Amino acid sequence: MSTAPGAPDDRPTTAPSADDASDGGSGTARPTTAEGSALADLEGLVGEWWTLAEVAEHLDLSVSQVRRLVADRDLVAVRRGKPRADCVPRALADPEPLRRLRGTAVLLADAGYSDAEALRWLFTPDPSLPGTPVEALRAEHRTTEVRRRAQALAF
Repeated sequence: MSTAPGAPDDRPTTAPSADDASDGGSGTARPTTAEGSALADLEGLVGEWWTLAEVAEHLDLSVSQVRRLVADRDLVAVRRGKPRADCVPRALADPEPLRRLRGTAVLLADAGYSDAEALRWLFTPDPSLPGTPVEALRAEHRTTEVRRRAQALAF
């Protein structure tokens, strides 16, 4: 398997067992080992996080509208912090949601990446871009290259 420079190569290889399906009956899944590693890596890569309520306030939307943006992959959120809450990297929502994120997020999901792993890939510096894939998506002329790399991760 060939991956782009800076791409994580530890995609989940097995599905979580039934014992891993919940965290004490709260209805939320525990992260797999690879996802847990991706979450730990994110703290150093992302910088500032916003809760869905903070995103809603910034964008002048309701929280349910922000949840729809996450469901549609216009934003990518992971559960983090104490108490655990869905959070979005500020760079994806400020000054507005990153328009070109959806296609890349869908490609990463199709490649088997969890949201945490996708965010780790998006925020990991890639010297051949240069910068991170998120920075390249903000630069309109680099979107195709970022998506090409994301698509190659599936192979």
